[in-house]
Amino acid sequence: MTGLRSERWFGPSDISGLLHRSVLRTSGVAGESAGRPLVGICNCWSDLVNCNLHFRAIAESVRRGVLTAGGIPAEFPAISVGETLMKPTSMMYRNLMSMDVEESLRAYPFDAVVLIASCDKTIPAQLMGAASADLPAIMITGGPAEPGRYKGKRLSTATDLWRYADEFRAGRMSEDEMSELEASLQPSVGHCNEMGTASSLSAVVEALGMSLPGSSTVPATHGRRLALGELCGARAVELAREGTRISSILTRAAFENAITTLMALGGSTNGVVHLIALAGRLGIELTLDDFARISARTPVLANMKPTGEHLFQDLHDAGGVPALLAEIESLLDTSVLTVTGATLAEELAGAERIGDDPIRPLGNPLKPAAIGVVRGSLAPRGAIVKLSAASPELMRHRGPALVFEDISDLAARIDDPDLPATADTVLVLRNAGPIGGPGMPEWGALPIPAKLIREGVTDMVRVSDARMSGTAFGTAVLHVSPESAAGGPLAAVQNGDPIVLDCEAGLLELDIPEAELASRLETLPGRPARYERGYRALYEAHVLQADQGCDFDFLRPSPGAPAEDDLPTGILEGWIGGW
Repeated sequence: MTGLRSERWFGPSDISGLLHRSVLRTSGVAGESAGRPLVGICNCWSDLVNCNLHFRAIAESVRRGVLTAGGIPAEFPAISVGETLMKPTSMMYRNLMSMDVEESLRAYPFDAVVLIASCDKTIPAQLMGAASADLPAIMITGGPAEPGRYKGKRLSTATDLWRYADEFRAGRMSEDEMSELEASLQPSVGHCNEMGTASSLSAVVEALGMSLPGSSTVPATHGRRLALGELCGARAVELAREGTRISSILTRAAFENAITTLMALGGSTNGVVHLIALAGRLGIELTLDDFARISARTPVLANMKPTGEHLFQDLHDAGGVPALLAEIESLLDTSVLTVTGATLAEELAGAERIGDDPIRPLGNPLKPAAIGVVRGSLAPRGAIVKLSAASPELMRHRGPALVFEDISDLAARIDDPDLPATADTVLVLRNAGPIGGPGMPEWGALPIPAKLIREGVTDMVRVSDARMSGTAFGTAVLHVSPESAAGGPLAAVQNGDPIVLDCEAGLLELDIPEAELASRLETLPGRPARYERGYRALYEAHVLQADQGCDFDFLRPSPGAPAEDDLPTGILEGWIGGW
């Protein structure tokens, strides 16, 4: 008896065992090999997601590692989720991917799984699914893309694009120049190479203890990434034999370490939503207050775009995530277990910064804080601001609202030369949240009106129930909760209403009489369901708000409920084909 989960399928000497083992023989596995750990390789490769185009090669390297360590590799697909081409947003399909992964792990005889993820929704989706199934797991991320070059300058994947886009909208770039930029922007496979969401989450996976130390920053095109795949495959076999479940690694302390790392990186605000959702799958309640508390004690040390100057591979050259973690070790709980079998303290022994940039010393940070939480009459359950990418002079601001009903309204009017907006105006976008978007798209970095760009305005206060790309920048108040489509106060804002933002005080107020706001909310028309069938109807009916991670309510364990086991349902013995 091996004690492996797969033994329930392949161990019996009856007809069911015979049938299950015969399936393995079809794959070229000898029947006597059935006692070896069966390791799943979860691959979300797709021609439609440039972040993931190299996953076939990574999966092959993982397969080699599994075989070398004495396991049986079994690759299986998961829905491919990519931000750029998927509409309205890949965030709408994060939960679907997590269900895909979870049910594959539950239904098949896996003893462990290697998760291959890269673009920003695949990382949390696969971790969420694996956490719900609670099998031994390890993740390898795809690595950052090589930087492009435009007119002699090294390009980030998207941060520089947003800047050039404003130049084009202001009439300071020609169409020919934009075509040249297009041809230069993304020269290789791999995820965003600045501190966007994919880079942020890849680093956070290391901080959680779910990937090999130093692995997240290795560029996608480097041979070292394939070598890491082989090491992950071998480690997955060991995890299966040790029986180390993902829940023993993803503890409350590990999540606090992850939040601390996100803040030190100046990481993406999307990390807030994803960490809350992932923790919720394990029955661990993270709140916006946890993020505010940890942000207040954690300065930004990573000098990387969009907050700073460098790219993710520069962090690799400076010692990678282990070097960053070593620099903030006093802020971490280093007793936590990692996927290597060692504690975080053991993993950080010997890690050090190479130079003073792009990883700043703790005593000389780049910015005092990364992400702030604001609340008030406009966001009773909270909203967030990426402080490290905002304009200091706008973090305390009072200005009149200019409301856009939805993204189509915004697109139609934002460049109108007669738009009634000044530099003091607060741009408001509603119907862009989890239900309203749908899917809470990355529309939160509302464009500066073209007429103001031409006047030299580079930033304005923007408020929405949407998300913002980790590659974006500016004074944007995001994730307003509850969202307007759920009857939140954002739905009651009218043009000209004074809005007050005070990031230091943690305030976001609609500065009108309380009775007036209550009256407006009472008279809001009901919002009928938009979808009647399919996944979108399921999404609309069950998605939680941003402050709860936008997960589905039915995917979170009920408080006090016994933990689900990993026993397969159905008959695993006898004449299973005829019963």
